Amino acid sequence: MSRSLVTPLALLLGLFALANGVSMSVSPEPWYWAVAGVPDRGPFNQHFIRDIGFIYLLIGTSLLYGTVYSKHRFYIWMMPALWLVLHAIFHIWEVLVGICGPESLLEDFIGVTLPGLVSLWLLYFSYQRPERA
Repeated sequence: MSRSLVTPLALLLGLFALANGVSMSVSPEPWYWAVAGVPDRGPFNQHFIRDIGFIYLLIGTSLLYGTVYSKHRFYIWMMPALWLVLHAIFHIWEVLVGICGPESLLEDFIGVTLPGLVSLWLLYFSYQRPERA
């Protein structure tokens, strides 16, 4: 059952990442004001938002590519998963050191922590164990 959810979840996460990347790259200021918590973390910087938008474009493309080419998806998804997990850890670190309040964890959960957790789950279930001879 769990393995059957890999492709649909990767497709969903890939489309979300791609849409986010397009929005960040094409319309950084509207994106900045539309995403809860972003303005609380620092002043608007279109260059920085576009840089991160390009990362999301790559993440989305990698996830979508892996939905089509399942044989190599584990390796295709490793770096996007690593970035998403590190991004979530960084947001948790901001709370632990007092940069943001604990409410940020709830505010960020759907857009930051959940994608990191889903990407780990996808990676786990996409790993093809070598067959024993």
